[in-house]
Amino acid sequence: MPTDTELIAEVQEVTEQETAETETSTADEPPKKKKRRFPLSIQLCVALGLILGAVLIEVIAINSTSFSDWYRDNIYPIWVNTYGRFTSLFPFSFGEILIMIAVFGIPASLLAMIVLIIIRKGKRKKTAKIFGYVYLWIVTFVVVVQVNNCFVLYRTTNFAQTNGISENEHTNEQLEALGNAIVVELNKAAEEVERDEKGCVVMNCDYDETAKKAMRNLGKEFKNLDGYYVTPKPIICSFLMSQMNFTGIYFPFSMEANYNNDAYKAKLPCTICHELAHTRGYIQEDEASFIAVLACIRSDDANYRYAGYLTALTYVRNKIFDYADEDKKAEFDNNISDKVWVDIDANRAYWDSVKEKEDTVFNTQTVSKISSDFVDNNLKLNGIEDGSKSYGRMVDLMLNYFIDDK
Repeated sequence: MPTDTELIAEVQEVTEQETAETETSTADEPPKKKKRRFPLSIQLCVALGLILGAVLIEVIAINSTSFSDWYRDNIYPIWVNTYGRFTSLFPFSFGEILIMIAVFGIPASLLAMIVLIIIRKGKRKKTAKIFGYVYLWIVTFVVVVQVNNCFVLYRTTNFAQTNGISENEHTNEQLEALGNAIVVELNKAAEEVERDEKGCVVMNCDYDETAKKAMRNLGKEFKNLDGYYVTPKPIICSFLMSQMNFTGIYFPFSMEANYNNDAYKAKLPCTICHELAHTRGYIQEDEASFIAVLACIRSDDANYRYAGYLTALTYVRNKIFDYADEDKKAEFDNNISDKVWVDIDANRAYWDSVKEKEDTVFNTQTVSKISSDFVDNNLKLNGIEDGSKSYGRMVDLMLNYFIDDK
């Protein structure tokens, strides 16, 4: 029978043998490679890459009109024919939904993030990281879409040069001649539309296919105005648009032409065609207004023709009244038919009612001021030095097209 000393010796011998075998086995295995850790995650790299790419495109566009023209003619239509077709499938304004998500969803998510960081003591870093990536992708989406669907288009060759329209200066006499010609056509068009018991025009027309057809017809003469058009859509929160002094809006984040369904209906055809012009790459406001007026007055629909001349009158009349004395103003207005004045007054009454409405969620004056400043600053940021005043240059296009080129 082995003694305790002998048993201990045997155990030590077995242990030493197993240790040696383990060491031999370990020595035979190749050393494990250490995992390389990148200082930045793939998500962060992709997002930053997209943002930097958008910034690069904008810088090139600012310094190269030819690049901007090429982009408008060849790349921008891709987004219209893909993303624009997709959002047109929705019967509602997809852009309005995105705005609601931004207005209500982002503040709610910030609150949720703060609460989760407080209560999830062991996972605070992970929670902050998840929310951080969500906000990063939101910023990336905004920057990339805004550049690709809007900012680059401000740097293109203007509509007149693109389509061979002269760019001459004109006299006040020529402006008045244009104004008088518009009044004559407007008075004729006023006799062709239906009116209600108050004498206001009844717009017996659609704001979808007729607008698309009117715009597409211009494609025979002007560049980039043929092809696919997105579906115009009314905004549910149209009164808020009225507080912002908007009758329509092109929303680059959804490639949609949206319109204020509360506005005076005689103004809608031109508004819709204006926004559709933006979706064809003509982002300048004066150019879109000129295109809209031309599309409407050439339409087969009497309502559209009336709306086109009515809008044209507004621009030209304002321009004449900038310098005319009281006698000239009265003479000009006296030539406008009573039926037209009913619609002019009804349109004014609507906007006055917006200003005077008291039981509103937001103060109208405050919303209007913020909106006006935003539009003006956005235009100046994109190289339009005169900001909102550029809308009036639409009259110059009309003078050059109707007087010089016709």
